[in-house]
Amino acid sequence: MNFDPRVTPARPDLAASFLQGKISAARFVEGELREVVEAQAPVRREPRPDASLDTEALKGERVMLYDTTEDGWAWVQLQNDRYVGWMPLSALAAPGPAPTHRVTALRAPVLLGASIKMPMLESLPLGATLALLRTEGRFGITAYGCYVPLVHVAPLQERDSDFVAVAERFVGMPYVWGGKTSLGLDCSALVQLSLTACGIACPRDSDMQEAALGRPVAVAGDLSGVRRGDLVFWKGHVAIVRDERHLLHANGFHMAVAIEPIREALARFAADGNPVTSVKRL
Repeated sequence: MNFDPRVTPARPDLAASFLQGKISAARFVEGELREVVEAQAPVRREPRPDASLDTEALKGERVMLYDTTEDGWAWVQLQNDRYVGWMPLSALAAPGPAPTHRVTALRAPVLLGASIKMPMLESLPLGATLALLRTEGRFGITAYGCYVPLVHVAPLQERDSDFVAVAERFVGMPYVWGGKTSLGLDCSALVQLSLTACGIACPRDSDMQEAALGRPVAVAGDLSGVRRGDLVFWKGHVAIVRDERHLLHANGFHMAVAIEPIREALARFAADGNPVTSVKRL
């Protein structure tokens, strides 16, 4: 059987116990559930600060911990999208109360008290989750006694209805390979964050998204026939159709999330020998 190493917690020396009998490994272990307690935490390919950033985990996210190093790295599998990698052990703690709310603003300030004049303790990215125990005026009080403006969060059961509108809020935010917040994000993170905000499960990488999302639609070579919300895929890239003439995507050419005429994007990718591989409609 072939297992994608990006979403399979297995190494030659160690693997998750649920994989026993399916793969070969020197040792199999039960994972330990942990919670991300930093606003965002890097998930890297190797246990080094200079290793490639594959993705980020957001505050409140649960991970399964399988291994640690003496110098403070944790080998984990994220529970939301199943991604596997190394993250700082300091970003993890035993799970607290189950999350009740998610962050809906690009960044939500966490304050020391119920006043906009109180010191900010941290800033949570869109998609982070937290447990609010009660409210005080315009603020929700977290399980750890901190205060979050209610206007910046929503109950988990409340979802956005237009994922393109969610993605549009990131326009101008910087492009960062592996990033997953308004401080920097990549093309597939933009799609994942926007769809997740609408309650639609979405894998992390663009090739996974192309395989898993929507149904193929036939359009002309100039993409005439696409409509808002279609996803356009190239090898290693994905863009969201904003309207019949424009794409919305995080990309290295603009080094930002940008709205770009379809014809210009097609010409640039064609010049690089990278044709459209599919258009998917949700």
